[in-house]
Amino acid sequence: MRRRRGRVAWWLVFLIGVLYFVLPLYATFVFSLKAKPAFSAYADALSDPLFAQSLGYSMVVGIVTIFASLALIVPTAYWVQLRVPRARSLVEFVTLLPFVIPAVVLVFGLIRVYSRPPLPFTHTDLGSTFLLVAGYVVLSLPYMYRAVDAGLRAIDIRSLTEAAQSMGAGWITIILRIILPNLRVALLSGAFLTLAIVVGEFTIASFLARPAFGPYLNLLSGYEVYQPAAVALISFGLTWLAMIAIAVIGRGTRVRVQIGGAR
Repeated sequence: MRRRRGRVAWWLVFLIGVLYFVLPLYATFVFSLKAKPAFSAYADALSDPLFAQSLGYSMVVGIVTIFASLALIVPTAYWVQLRVPRARSLVEFVTLLPFVIPAVVLVFGLIRVYSRPPLPFTHTDLGSTFLLVAGYVVLSLPYMYRAVDAGLRAIDIRSLTEAAQSMGAGWITIILRIILPNLRVALLSGAFLTLAIVVGEFTIASFLARPAFGPYLNLLSGYEVYQPAAVALISFGLTWLAMIAIAVIGRGTRVRVQIGGAR
């Protein structure tokens, strides 16, 4: 009876969670169909060149942000857990700061520091995009670090490191050929969250005047009624397709870790 009640309770929680996510999507879809004729909002959204440009820009920025976050967080979390475990609480505190510092404060700080010599990044499109990626890396810290940290704690990195070093492997080889393949699931989880954050973010992209998807959707809602709902659903579907593609690529590139083959 206890086991049956537990199953019923878990299924009830699962059903509530599904309804919590599905009902808003369904309501948005029904609202988008009120345009005359039906599905005209979707046709208008797909025919708008700014839609593809802004979403494509956000996707590219999201992919760059994922690689930049991994390049920063994986070596840091690996070194903290292997060499300085006492600093783990400090690193966790630092990665939680994006929850405390609003995005508007972060972007004004970036503009204040990097809009004048010797690093006037805001004077060029490439420099502003670089600042946008930097801001998104900061926003992704709480999610990416915890995903990587959980993956590292699930494996015996000390034994793997010592075995690789005994075979003559250097630090870069250990991280790229030993640690990263064992963190595949954790890295995919962090990548999913980071991509979702980048596609839906508005504040930093708006103040840096970047052609991202968030500012485009906000601008569209100022003079259209049904099209923003259609654009939101289309972007939601495309974002999930991108996440599925990342998962498929990650599964398809499974690497068998062999310490004896490390160089």
